[in-house]
Amino acid sequence: MHVAPARGTAVQDHVALAEIELCGDLIIAASAAREDRLSPDRIDEVLKLAEERFLQEHGEKAHRPT
Repeated sequence: MHVAPARGTAVQDHVALAEIELCGDLIIAASAAREDRLSPDRIDEVLKLAEERFLQEHGEKAHRPT
């Protein structure tokens, strides 16, 4: 019996990975917060920092989710 050699089957969904990273950033911010909930302004700040990091890593031409 002949078995085909294993090939790399890893597929990266860059949008899903970016969303997972955003969730992680929000979780970290929430766990570090002194208040019970993040304020809308703090959420915006965390998301803006995450967007800036994404653009630095992937370039200005990267597709931005709408």
